[in-house]
Amino acid sequence: MKLNCVVVDDSTIHRITIAKLVNEHADLTLVGDFSNASETRNCILNKNVDLLFLDIEMPVQSGFDLLDGLKTRPQIIFVSSKSDYALKAFDYAAIDYLHKPITKDRFNKAVQKAIESNLRKKENPDDDGEFIFIKSNLKNFKIFISKIKWIEAFGDYIKINTEDETHLVLSTMKSFENDLPEDKFLRVHKSFIINVDKVERFNSKFAEIGNTKIPLSRNKKEDLAKALNKA
Repeated sequence: MKLNCVVVDDSTIHRITIAKLVNEHADLTLVGDFSNASETRNCILNKNVDLLFLDIEMPVQSGFDLLDGLKTRPQIIFVSSKSDYALKAFDYAAIDYLHKPITKDRFNKAVQKAIESNLRKKENPDDDGEFIFIKSNLKNFKIFISKIKWIEAFGDYIKINTEDETHLVLSTMKSFENDLPEDKFLRVHKSFIINVDKVERFNSKFAEIGNTKIPLSRNKKEDLAKALNKA
């Protein structure tokens, strides 16, 4: 199966060069090429994108800014004329880091890494399944959705409670709720979203996850009961 690719670079020459390499590769399909983060974000949200060739230094928003605004990300191959960002790039789980000008041989090696990574995921799917990326304390974290127990409002932040740790993320409850699977998570209170699979007991006032009692807003008991029956 071919990987659907998007090329992002504010330089027309470099964008055309990379797009040409994508079109010439038997295992890649170009689904879009853009000069800025805004258009790229819209494409990723509306199309199935497997691999992103991403420039870092762009006007208005950098490549890093683009990724910080995405909860779920395709595979990333960074493309830059500078080596200064290489270390930071791998904090974003990059497949590779290509230095401009790009040679066809180096391009093909990076693509092969992406292909092999994609195959490994299909042949040996992670038991934890779907994941999202969050930014907490100036670092990027990969969070498996199945490990999230509940999310709570925390001033201008939200606190994500997982099986292993907690993270404070600058976000609204509504924004984060939109990025979660509707069949697995339920807003049970203005300040709480819970993973339905983690609920052990509940009554008209509380849902219990481990030793934590999470308040239920009025009439949310019925919604929770329906969600549990579907789970």
